[in-house]
Amino acid sequence: MTTSHGTTEKRCFSHLSAFDRGQIQAFRQAGKSMQAIADAIGHHKSTISQELQRGTTTQRSSDLTKYQTYFPETGQAVYEANRAHCGAKYKLAHAASFVHFAVAKIQSERWSPDAVCGHANLHQLYEGAKVCTKTLYYYIDKGLLPIKNIDLLQKVRRKTKTKRPRVNKRIYGTSIEERPEHLENREEFGHWEIDTVLGQRLKGTALLTLTERQTRKEIIMKIGQKTSEAVNQAVQRLKTRFDDTFSSVFQSITSDNGSEFSELTEAVDCDQVSVYYTHPYTSSERGTNQRHNGLIRRFIPKGKSIDDLDDSVIAYVENWCNTLPRKILGYQSPNDRYEQALTSVI
Repeated sequence: MTTSHGTTEKRCFSHLSAFDRGQIQAFRQAGKSMQAIADAIGHHKSTISQELQRGTTTQRSSDLTKYQTYFPETGQAVYEANRAHCGAKYKLAHAASFVHFAVAKIQSERWSPDAVCGHANLHQLYEGAKVCTKTLYYYIDKGLLPIKNIDLLQKVRRKTKTKRPRVNKRIYGTSIEERPEHLENREEFGHWEIDTVLGQRLKGTALLTLTERQTRKEIIMKIGQKTSEAVNQAVQRLKTRFDDTFSSVFQSITSDNGSEFSELTEAVDCDQVSVYYTHPYTSSERGTNQRHNGLIRRFIPKGKSIDDLDDSVIAYVENWCNTLPRKILGYQSPNDRYEQALTSVI
């Protein structure tokens, strides 16, 4: 189907072809001016002038007298040689140290290309000898690095949407609608989101995860089961761990309506700490925590038993989440921001 109201303008220039160069030679030999030649072949006068300079060579006549004349073959050869040198040049050799650093971080520490580039910029590493995020992805796509897209877990993720009938669920406590609006801008420290991460579905040990909304600090705790009793015990361990500072560090906790959080308000048992519940089936209202659960899945995929994981493994995953440079934090790590925020409230 054709359209008569398109906004795309016609290309206002084109390169000379071999046929055009043959015409230029014929018109030039006929004594035509550059403007007349330009009008005849449909190019600008400056294009004709540049082509004549490009294709003109010095010759000798039979009496050894030098003279200059235009050859279309010469102009075409110079044009093709110039075009061969067009385009962006690879900086792999020039930025070799940075590229080795990037490959190591992506392969061994599972950083994203953007995290690598942002970290290098923030700490002024490899000045003048590094590439940007887009270029790093380009090298990976071109197969120029020992990294494949399958190694970039976020890049190959696919999410299929299925429609399921929803059954109305009760909200166990204060709705997120009553959470103060000023908390949405994340300028205040001490507001957390909570969830559980399962290994084997509906049975066995689970992980309780808490994410601070401003600093993205992550706390991961192993719990015996996905039950309200296990969550309550974990909250008590948190209260013991933070002692008198608990109400300063945890000003609010936002949870979903899972049965394991049905007694969360009673478990917190502190007037200074507010507990809010999201709308049913609305995980986006705990987007920060959901994002971090996705990071945890890089190490603990669905179906893998958490019972078999040593506490040191859980500690490693928690530390990895908290030391990963984040673009949203200006490529600082959650630990950096958390320590800064902690000194302001304690």
